[in-house]
Amino acid sequence: MKILILGAGYAGIAAATSLKPHANLDVTLIDRNPYHTVETRLHEAAAHRTKVTLPLAPLLQGTAVKLDLAQVSEVNLDTGEVKTNGGPTYTYDKLVVGLGSVTNFFRIPGLAEHAAELKTTEDADAIYAHFNRLFEPNYTGNRDVVIGGAGLTGVELITELAQRNQQLAEKHGLKPVKLYLVEAAPTILPIVEAKLRSEVEKVLRDYGIEILTNHKILEGHSDGSITVGTPDGGKRRIEAGKTVWTGGIMARDLVKGEKLEKGPGGRIPVDRTLQVPAYPGVYVLGDMAFGKDEHGNPMPPNAQLAGQQGRYMAEQLLAMANGKPTSEFMPYTQGEFISLGGLNAVGWVTLPGDKKMSLTGPPAHLMKRASETRWVLSLK
Repeated sequence: MKILILGAGYAGIAAATSLKPHANLDVTLIDRNPYHTVETRLHEAAAHRTKVTLPLAPLLQGTAVKLDLAQVSEVNLDTGEVKTNGGPTYTYDKLVVGLGSVTNFFRIPGLAEHAAELKTTEDADAIYAHFNRLFEPNYTGNRDVVIGGAGLTGVELITELAQRNQQLAEKHGLKPVKLYLVEAAPTILPIVEAKLRSEVEKVLRDYGIEILTNHKILEGHSDGSITVGTPDGGKRRIEAGKTVWTGGIMARDLVKGEKLEKGPGGRIPVDRTLQVPAYPGVYVLGDMAFGKDEHGNPMPPNAQLAGQQGRYMAEQLLAMANGKPTSEFMPYTQGEFISLGGLNAVGWVTLPGDKKMSLTGPPAHLMKRASETRWVLSLK
């Protein structure tokens, strides 16, 4: 059985590292990078240049998977071909698509052209370099920084930058950089319960961050500033030297097929086995997949779920190779933690009986670190 796994993100690498050698398996993992990025720590790379990548070759030792470094340019489900930029064209018996997402700028004028984003290590390096330049003695531009979007990524990035801000200001004897967190919705972190959200807001204000909820970004400008809509229906220009947009994602638009449907954010609808209904043998995982759980609720595109999908996919492929029946994917939530810079965090863990336990401060930070460590260890 000839299997292609596209993408070494959370879903793809979880599937690949879970596939032990088998006589009936011929598996190739295709990714443009020779490493897996721990995206849940990209905010740390952006603020402190923390190493957040894992080389792929050692992770794949002892598996049934060989690695090909290539950039996928198109997946044609009608012809059964995967094309790459300047590289070979691949065919398959089973296809596992985990190519991830790109930033969704929602067609806001000037935003894609002038705002930074945080999706790759290159993005993190660029933010790190810019923030450090703000404290050079000969820097003369606007030093203010705007983070657009107060979801998980936006909050983690701005609190990490706020901590770095304090360190650099003390080191160089300069005034700290002004930080803005801009959100179109009425609250930050809408998926977080009100009590924890209040804890986060207190931390943000203690850092000196200006929180602007109910402020929709209307336009991005070449100098790094933005124009926002205000709650009273007016407009305001926020002068800044850099805007980083973290306000949304959309699936990579690489998969084509006459019978292919697209869901919200360009995500591809899949059934309970993560298979594309119109294309048997084609599975979509992670940010690209639009699936529903046993209660009919849409599954969120997050790292925790993508890792579960990858391990599930490996189990199903091994079952197929052994001629055994397959099963449906059953997602589960272990909890969620949000880093707030340094040893601070908030979050919750699930308990028996559909209960949750909330944690704040260093205990929450330790739980977040433990979950990230478990993820890395699960790949080795």
